[in-house]
Amino acid sequence: MSLKVIELSKALNLKNGKALKNTSNGIYQIFGSNGVIGTTELNNNENALIIGRVGAYCGSIELSQEKFWASDNTIVAEPKPDNVLHYWYYRLKSFPLRKFAGGAAQPLLTQNTLKPLKIAAHTDYLEQDKIANILKVYDDLIENNNRRIALLEESARLLYQEWFVHLRFPGHEHCKIIDGVPEGWERTRLEDLIEEIKEAVNPESIDSETPYIGLEHMPRRSITLSEWETVEKVTSKKYRYYSGDIIFGKIRPYFHKVGFAITDGVTSSDAVVVRSKDISNYQYLLMYLSSDFFISLASKTVKEGSKMPRADWKYLMTTDVQVPSDFLLKSFSDSVDKILKQLKTLSVQNKQLKKARDILLPRLMNGEIVV
Repeated sequence: MSLKVIELSKALNLKNGKALKNTSNGIYQIFGSNGVIGTTELNNNENALIIGRVGAYCGSIELSQEKFWASDNTIVAEPKPDNVLHYWYYRLKSFPLRKFAGGAAQPLLTQNTLKPLKIAAHTDYLEQDKIANILKVYDDLIENNNRRIALLEESARLLYQEWFVHLRFPGHEHCKIIDGVPEGWERTRLEDLIEEIKEAVNPESIDSETPYIGLEHMPRRSITLSEWETVEKVTSKKYRYYSGDIIFGKIRPYFHKVGFAITDGVTSSDAVVVRSKDISNYQYLLMYLSSDFFISLASKTVKEGSKMPRADWKYLMTTDVQVPSDFLLKSFSDSVDKILKQLKTLSVQNKQLKKARDILLPRLMNGEIVV
């Protein structure tokens, strides 16, 4: 076994990312300290690790084998000869880089801090490759599930748009439009369809393993809320949610953070927990609240110039919603319910895969498991 303590600079070449100005969307991902933050027509790296350099995500690790742009909030790490990119991704994932951060106002990592860091690592290329391949099996399965999740969500979104935005629902050719509403539909207020759940909870009074979903755990433009931490480190008042409840991120609503919970837990007071008053409306309301139309509507209610712009939920509850006929609702609900069940199953699988990988990771890295 080739496990030795070496300086980080012996295995990786480090360089700072660069600020990106005056660029439009493109085919290359832009990495900031918290991962992908956009796309661009330019690139300045490939086959490298991206280390969060500053702020809340200081010390975070991302990997890209494709060409990408690394922003000035990152440090790029490229493997030297006889070092495996994926091995060092996993090695740094299991190493507490953040605790070496300096800075007064916010955490900061520099090349001068990272280069001399002593780290126990396998120095043999074949051992690195074997370890990386073992761990990569888990991440490949997770990524495959994520692709399936994205396709399933897109199919639900397209069905909603086709039927209820473009009004090309089954039988639309023979349906009259009366006062802007298809015959058999009705117009009502959102508050007549959903209720806001405000069950306040003191995190110290519940099991420390209870899931906690903060806004930082809610993905953009994804209805599957599959990421969370536990309430162990949470201190302020939170709101309880139950599996199936819809959670809407009301701070900066244009970030499009809306989805359904796959477990019971608590969420941030900066989110709204809502529940359908009639279970037959549930799938329709989930897709409505996560639609581009509703996100745009919510975004228009924020106060200009506010440091933490919040959607005016009280106003949104008074807005009109078109409710389809019972027949269409049932047909739509039956189709989308099958999708939601698959989304939950795939998300639970991912949680189990991540747990298994994270148990294995330190044992491989410290030599407890010999390859």
